[in-house]
Amino acid sequence: MSWQVVFSRHAEKDAKKLAAVGLKSKAQELLAILANDPFKNPPSYEKLVGDLAGAYSRRINIQHRLVYEVFIKERVVRVLRMRQGSGLDMHVKTCRS
Repeated sequence: MSWQVVFSRHAEKDAKKLAAVGLKSKAQELLAILANDPFKNPPSYEKLVGDLAGAYSRRINIQHRLVYEVFIKERVVRVLRMRQGSGLDMHVKTCRS
């Protein structure tokens, strides 16, 4: 059973910027993984703490991250941002199997 992926306004704007720097296909690969299983590992994901506690992050590349929330009961993944990690001001806790 698949998950519904929805985007915040910020994520929609970020998607346009990713396309401009040639990362659209990599982001689409990650979005397809999220639609299938937001907790699939690999690729590894990071559980965020602090202001973004409850959200998760996956790397698009070394500089860019995809940040999302998971609503299990509704089977919805809400993408919050898709941009450079340093601009997100986040704290991470790595989740790997």
